[in-house]
Amino acid sequence: MAVIYNDSELQQAVLSELAWEPSVIAAHVGVTAIAGIVTLTGHVETFAEKHAAEAAALRVKGVEAVVDNVEVRLAFDAKRSDDDIAAAIVNRLAWDVSVPRDTVGVKVEDGWITLSGKVDWHFQREAAVQDVRRLLGVTGVTNQITLRAAINVLKVRGDLMHALDRSWSDSRNITVTANGATVKLTGTVRTPHDRDLAVAIAWSAPGASAVENDLTISL
Repeated sequence: MAVIYNDSELQQAVLSELAWEPSVIAAHVGVTAIAGIVTLTGHVETFAEKHAAEAAALRVKGVEAVVDNVEVRLAFDAKRSDDDIAAAIVNRLAWDVSVPRDTVGVKVEDGWITLSGKVDWHFQREAAVQDVRRLLGVTGVTNQITLRAAINVLKVRGDLMHALDRSWSDSRNITVTANGATVKLTGTVRTPHDRDLAVAIAWSAPGASAVENDLTISL
């Protein structure tokens, strides 16, 4: 993708990405862009479509952040009672092997879901959100699930060294630190693949809920 130089070009690039995304009706979504901040407006019929629109905007080069003001307007036949939605969520979570049983609490109010509880891994937290995001009748999701485990910086560093060594890269130029539940990576790597690999390893650390990626590609 070409480098984005101004707000108008960034706006057009996001509009093009929305048009390319098959799960979004782009005609219903408006886009403004100011200094890398993209604001989405308009309406969609499902929360899954709202999330897909936000994800599409974030994929565009030059987008620093997305303000998602898209409204979910459920079709009449898509509306469900809160009790029905809650029952569907409990059933969905019970069938997902990625979500430990009896760890996630569910609250539904006017179609808006709030998830709570504690799990050990980031992927378990994300799995719970993915399970409910596409359910019929959902208008929004608030994820208040927290992670129990503290981040073991030495283990992250060790996993990083082994993985990068397997890919013929050098991990000695990478520094791993942790602040609360956030893993921070600084230093240099040789290729974009190694940069993505390092981030994936950081995300896999027990207790990690965020990754700050300050790695640069060495020439």
